[in-house]
Amino acid sequence: MIHQFKTVLAYGASEIVIKKSRFIGHVKPIQSEEEAAAFIEMIKKEHTSAAHNCSAYVVGERDQIQKHSDDGEPSGTAGKPIMEVIKHQGLKNVAVVVTRYFGGILLGAGGLIRAYTDGAVAGIAAAVPIHKVLHRKIVVEVDYTWYGKLENEFRNHSLMLGETLFTDKVTVACFPLEADAEAFIQWMLDLTLGQCVLTAGESEYRNHKIV
Repeated sequence: MIHQFKTVLAYGASEIVIKKSRFIGHVKPIQSEEEAAAFIEMIKKEHTSAAHNCSAYVVGERDQIQKHSDDGEPSGTAGKPIMEVIKHQGLKNVAVVVTRYFGGILLGAGGLIRAYTDGAVAGIAAAVPIHKVLHRKIVVEVDYTWYGKLENEFRNHSLMLGETLFTDKVTVACFPLEADAEAFIQWMLDLTLGQCVLTAGESEYRNHKIV
């Protein structure tokens, strides 16, 4: 698993108008080629009266699957520009469809390339680009006497935390970076003089805002 990649948070859509033609960028995070194909088909069904529903998608940690479609527009004027936007922004596991409702004015090849590029950019912005960063879940269990110290340390280090349970002990779900997991475990042992119980869980991707 790669430690970090850029994708989008959720489905988003945005519309721009260029010389009376409407271009609607639809963007969705995906996990497989099948999911990408289903998303494209869904948009086509929702916009059956549109002149074109052009698309591109990238799937895989190493961008193993890359496909794009001009959907009837002149070759190279729609699908490829959309794909170039995905690559330029460094996105992974994402599908983009740009729907065009023809406004009666021909744009020419250069105009189409710019329009589909701008439509893809607008859709991606609406879907909110984020970083997915690999973390390791480590559950820390301590006596109440240690909790104040740990809480203060967690706050000072801006550690990503999950649920905290207060029973006969205090149990805190912590999410250090995967690369820092072993160092985090040693840190907990040092801080509590070995008086903690640590349970390492699975690695998982967590969302980080792009600032």
